[in-house]
Amino acid sequence: MAQGAGRTIAQVVAVAALAAAVTVFLSVAAVRHGFFDLNVYYGALTFWVHDGGEIYDFLKAGTQYGFTYPPFAALVMLPMAYLPWNAAIVMSVTATVLVSAVVIWWLLDPVARRSGWTRWFTLAVALCLAAAYEPMRETVNFGQVNMLLLFLVAVDLLWLLPARNRWAGVGIGLATAIKLTPGIFIVYLLVTGRWRAAATAVGTAAVATLVAAGLFPDASREFWTEALWNTDRVGELAFVSNQSLRGVVARLDPQHPSTIAWLLLVLVTLVIWGWRCRRAVAAGDEATGLALTGAVMCLVSPVTWVHHLVWLLPGLILLVDNGMAARGRRRRVLLAAALVGYALLCSRIVWSWEKDFTGVDGFLGSNTYVWISLALLLGLPIRRWATPVRPDGPAGSVVEPGGVAQLAEQDRGASAGQRHRIGGLLAVR
Repeated sequence: MAQGAGRTIAQVVAVAALAAAVTVFLSVAAVRHGFFDLNVYYGALTFWVHDGGEIYDFLKAGTQYGFTYPPFAALVMLPMAYLPWNAAIVMSVTATVLVSAVVIWWLLDPVARRSGWTRWFTLAVALCLAAAYEPMRETVNFGQVNMLLLFLVAVDLLWLLPARNRWAGVGIGLATAIKLTPGIFIVYLLVTGRWRAAATAVGTAAVATLVAAGLFPDASREFWTEALWNTDRVGELAFVSNQSLRGVVARLDPQHPSTIAWLLLVLVTLVIWGWRCRRAVAAGDEATGLALTGAVMCLVSPVTWVHHLVWLLPGLILLVDNGMAARGRRRRVLLAAALVGYALLCSRIVWSWEKDFTGVDGFLGSNTYVWISLALLLGLPIRRWATPVRPDGPAGSVVEPGGVAQLAEQDRGASAGQRHRIGGLLAVR
């Protein structure tokens, strides 16, 4: 009992120390954006609801930035128009923190169980580290919706698809109706042969879009015919924050970026992604499918601001997961890769070339986060899990997020040797 209490006290002290260190780091490294994007949403909704204007006609004063999401997103965000500004900030931050904690827990809890880590301690450490992660802190400071979309997609890929639930695809459909880029996950479902889930996702997105069109016909017409095609509203493609393949090409020649070169890069990237995703799903590794598709979405999207790179979080967590499941040199390599990738994505390193991204150092340094996305796409291990157990399947195992079949509770008291042999069945392939 005393030993257990001492361990708990040590863990509490460790978490408190880590939280204090992260707070100091954020006070130095975090850029205060004043909830800029949330201010755009709030201003557009206020202009629309209270001032009688059209939501897509609104531009934040002194900028070219306006509301760029589909009308269904406006419907989802509509309650903000009836809240004070400070309440809207609280709502945004609270929602982001809650869904981030849930998604991180879904991905880390199986790792904690297999590794024998204290589960609350694992989550607390992970949340502290997530707070220091530049895309996460940018998401919070801008008031962005990235983690909410990742949550919706993760519900489908980590829970509903592995369980063959008939509602699988609804989360992806809603995320696509809110913001178009998660539509890549519909392509993921098609590429991997989950036709029913893909149809559900398409149907959900279509119904949500039609509901918004029925409620807001003028706004819908303006979005689909004008606002969607106005690229000036999203910012400069060559800006260093654009960590996509399009950004790489644009920084090579900001005045005349090659569309052909970009399309060729996108095509090759999608072919590799499709091949790897099919392998992941064939192995029962849905979580890696989520991570690979998040990475490819960041790569092929014309604009991937740094805050969009929260979609790389599943890949970094799975690197740790695979590292813990491996042995010897492979374990060291995978854990080192996770540490280096995480450290770089906390460092703001790309901003060193914000003003001048010419030369070899500019090409390599200004695109650092793109290289990390590519590394995850190409190198994230695919693990061959035991076949997920259904409710009518054999006794003695349960389904965990991503379709991972784990030992049932009564079997977790196996000896270290037994656990080692079990771990061999779950080894990285």
